Amino acid sequence: MYLKKNIATSESGFIFNPSSGDSYNVNPVAAEILQQLKQGTALAAIKENILKDYEVEPMRLEQDLEDFMNQLKEANLLEN
Repeated sequence: MYLKKNIATSESGFIFNPSSGDSYNVNPVAAEILQQLKQGTALAAIKENILKDYEVEPMRLEQDLEDFMNQLKEANLLEN
């Protein structure tokens, strides 16, 4: 899964979908995940990077990342 190419993001966590006009704000960890998705980083590598950079339990990260990816899918911000 990748962030659609037309989706605008900022380092501060602002997301804009020009197709729908919708905008969102996310926390700094989610913003980092978005940047990695935009660069084409595989989900497994994103998990490793977050575990390395933040103090989070692996199971908690797994659940939170799954929830976040589902939110991105529902907002139509991802492509395969």
